Amino acid sequence: MSSFLSPSRRQFLATGLAAASGLLPFAAAAQKDTRNTDTVRLTWGFHGLTLIAKERGVFEKALGEKGIKVEWLGPFPNHAPTLQAVTGGSADFGFGGSTTPAFAAIIAGSPLVFSQFVLYEPRTTAIIAKDDSGINKVEDLVGKSVAVNRSGLGEFLLVAALEKHGIDRSKVKFVYLNPPDAAPALASGKVDAWSMWSPGVDIARLEYKAHDIFLEDRDLDFFIDYSSYVTSRKFAQENAQIVKAVASAYETEAKWTNANVVEAETIVQKRAGYSDAIRDQFIERKRHYTLFPASDAAFVAQLQKAADWLAERKILPEKITVSDHLATF
Repeated sequence: MSSFLSPSRRQFLATGLAAASGLLPFAAAAQKDTRNTDTVRLTWGFHGLTLIAKERGVFEKALGEKGIKVEWLGPFPNHAPTLQAVTGGSADFGFGGSTTPAFAAIIAGSPLVFSQFVLYEPRTTAIIAKDDSGINKVEDLVGKSVAVNRSGLGEFLLVAALEKHGIDRSKVKFVYLNPPDAAPALASGKVDAWSMWSPGVDIARLEYKAHDIFLEDRDLDFFIDYSSYVTSRKFAQENAQIVKAVASAYETEAKWTNANVVEAETIVQKRAGYSDAIRDQFIERKRHYTLFPASDAAFVAQLQKAADWLAERKILPEKITVSDHLATF
């Protein structure tokens, strides 16, 4: 099905250590140690490391010790608007969302660069349908409508599911909706299924009495999409010192989150406002975050294969060379 099977976390960690040791030929020369502002504007939403960093306050304190003031902008419902904010100059960093819409934005002309990548496991993105829909397997989606976010995690998972089961894309209706619109569309029956990530997919299962048709961690044996932090090329060039400080602070946040699962999931639940039942599901899964610098050659090579896969299937409008869009610091 694919020439790039999912690597283990141990393999990824070994790659990261090699990059840090300067053993990988890809590692770009360090950007000049620039800094032209004392403020960094960070976008946030109701999920993941960025929300935990915002709520705990340790992230902000760490940057403050370096003379950097943090301004939090949000909440944002999903990744695409944060990319627009960075492109438009009202924010300095996206909130750690999917690489795929970032690729799409770059292809469209946005001057974005990746500063850091995130691998989180287990993968919980899923295609779901309501229990009374009569849709119980991928083949049942033929002739049905599925809500997805354009050029994002939802769309790629649906494409991968159809490909795995030998179903032509033309036999399923792709309905492009952002999460705030897709949830009520599924609830009201305006779409038959929804391809979505956590916590939206988990909430929908519970509130709308829905079940999995295709689960990324269970049914897909390779990675196509990762999470990433992006900034503008101009900001990275003029403020390499701040980009480095932000990356370091997120690394610290990931280590704390991995070691304090209950506390971390409770922090997210409190701000996102979902039930104890959903929170307990996340605690049981023991979500783990591994971060990689933009200089990690092996990781970037893996991501390049993913980007090529997306372009070949027209989720991305054209091919992109990932190494042309990396921050160096």
